[in-house]
Amino acid sequence: MLSGECYSFFEFCPRRKIFCQLCPNSAFSLVITLVPNFSLLIITMNDRNVKDSRYARARNIAYWIFTLIIAWEMIAGSMWDIIQIEYVRVVFNHLHYPAYLLYIIGVWKLPCALALLVPRFLRIKEWAYAGAFFNYFGASASHLLVGDGPDKWAGPVVFLAATLASYFLRPAIRRLPDSTPIVPSKPINWIISISVAVAFLVVALLTLPKGPPPGTGW
Repeated sequence: MLSGECYSFFEFCPRRKIFCQLCPNSAFSLVITLVPNFSLLIITMNDRNVKDSRYARARNIAYWIFTLIIAWEMIAGSMWDIIQIEYVRVVFNHLHYPAYLLYIIGVWKLPCALALLVPRFLRIKEWAYAGAFFNYFGASASHLLVGDGPDKWAGPVVFLAATLASYFLRPAIRRLPDSTPIVPSKPINWIISISVAVAFLVVALLTLPKGPPPGTGW
């Protein structure tokens, strides 16, 4: 015992989660205090690294599950649309869409899937996600607008949710770097922009064309 008044060199403080020194006048007690605190810090950092690693692994697995679902649906849908199997022809006829629209949509579904699967091409990935979003949103909205029930629009809604999940779970190597500096804008800039948009809207409503397009027999 280095001090007659010291009955314990250190004890664990639950509130601070560190070992508290009880004998400050002793050099030996200082060493005894620092060693367990340093060890506790190392253990805490290791636990945090393990948790971060598990979270990153789970996030990456979820990302690929959702991405593969969307890629498979896009590739299969591309073939269905280009070949125009009876299934999609019946659906398009029910939604009052022309059959030639299947070619326009189907041709772009295949590169959309490839862009989501391959590495790099980060800008094109952004476009692919946007295309997938509008495709599934348009499909679900079309079924709703013609009065279909959940058995018809639930499928596109599920694929829409999977698209959003894949987008927000992307790892850093599949995201565009956020290198553009955020410049604070003045209130006058907002006022001018919104005023121009409102003016265009008013002009568009006041100049609505009447009747069919000129020179057509539609």
